Amino acid sequence: MQATPGAPLTPDHTDDTGRIAVPADNAAARRTVLLLVIASLAWTADAASKVVAVDLLSGREPVQVVPGVLSLTLTRNPGAAFSLGTELTVLLTLVAGVVVAVVLRISPRVRSTGWAWALGLLLGGALGNLTDRLLRQPGPLRGHVVDFLQLPHWPVFNLADSCIVAAACLIALLSLRGVGLDGDPVA
Repeated sequence: MQATPGAPLTPDHTDDTGRIAVPADNAAARRTVLLLVIASLAWTADAASKVVAVDLLSGREPVQVVPGVLSLTLTRNPGAAFSLGTELTVLLTLVAGVVVAVVLRISPRVRSTGWAWALGLLLGGALGNLTDRLLRQPGPLRGHVVDFLQLPHWPVFNLADSCIVAAACLIALLSLRGVGLDGDPVA
């Protein structure tokens, strides 16, 4: 019910510039949803691409998509980037689990769209490779990650790896610009 005839039915939530001011908790909730949607899309795209890659590329020679630029080459990687640490598969699995836990823990504090994108891509990529490590052969915690994208003079990688690299670039950019998780400048 209106306190005064002609008064708005809802309180005025505008800031000094006349823009609608979103309460901080709503901004954080919206950014958390954005982060989780981005992570879900990245994780789903990675999983689907790996299923298709294994189905279409198993037992085949590399397929030239764009000659001299992009080939599809199916590999299974027990290690980290550039196939480093092939003897550390269990440790890499645990690290990926910690990354997922940390991103989920800090996600409710994110009020910055840039950070939502960065952490969403990081979470989706980490979940993509963690899923392989948990569910693929030779067994839980030791599973080999499916890689299939190859550029010239570059190791074979997958969409999860691409998401992690994009996230790292965004995190570096946001950090260099001094943007905090809440979108405010870091002192």
